[in-house]
Amino acid sequence: MNIRNIGKQDLPVLKRIIDSVELFPSDLLDEMTSSYFENHDTEEIWLTKTAEESLMAIVYCAPEKLTNGTYNLYLIAVHQDYQGQGIGNEMITYLENLLKRRGARILLVETSGLPHYELTRQFYDKTNYQRHAVIKDFYQDGEDKIVFWKKL
Repeated sequence: MNIRNIGKQDLPVLKRIIDSVELFPSDLLDEMTSSYFENHDTEEIWLTKTAEESLMAIVYCAPEKLTNGTYNLYLIAVHQDYQGQGIGNEMITYLENLLKRRGARILLVETSGLPHYELTRQFYDKTNYQRHAVIKDFYQDGEDKIVFWKKL
């Protein structure tokens, strides 16, 4: 098993990972990754995990503008066929260690307060993220945004 940077050739499979967990429309991935592939000096982090040539997970993280060492985790997904095997924990631990080596101080995560995202919120609780904010009706009426924080 290996964690590595994504490549353009990975996008079709990474879209299937996103579709398997229904995070957002996977056709947005092309636009989301365009600056990463076009700008060799980017500070964006796009990672995937492979096992026997199969892609299992995706992570996307980027620095928060106008801050010193604060990053946002925008996407972490493990294909539904591989969930429950510790891959999400392995991916986030790998990311945190990478960020520490880069001098990052803080990692933020935002997620929905809807019941459908309860397992997501439990994942961040289990990986020692602290719930720092709830923004009522952020995404739409009745859907709060939950902000998690972790000192690296």
